[in-house]
Amino acid sequence: MQKSKLYILWTNGDLITSEKMVLMYAVNSMLKGWWQEVTLIIWGAPAVLVGSNPMIQEKVRLAMHAGVKVSACKACADQLGVTEELQALGIEVKYWGQGLTDILQDDEALLTV
Repeated sequence: MQKSKLYILWTNGDLITSEKMVLMYAVNSMLKGWWQEVTLIIWGAPAVLVGSNPMIQEKVRLAMHAGVKVSACKACADQLGVTEELQALGIEVKYWGQGLTDILQDDEALLTV
């Protein structure tokens, strides 16, 4: 059975990697039908990048408009002081420890960047 749902665990706060790999692949995955569902999980350093960089914020908005589900680790966002900024962008902020464990234990499609 072919998998139709992709999770992207975004942990790299590098601007170029964020724009040219993570967000580009997430958007194209939806627009080109490579995956039926894409969930982008913001974890760690990218939370600061998304919370503070207007260009990345626009790319995240475009991804969401294309159908990418965007969620962020609440523990990270709280500790990094960007929870309100992420929520203002319409990003779901929740604890992801158990969710990530479930993804791994269920052998779901997971791309880690």
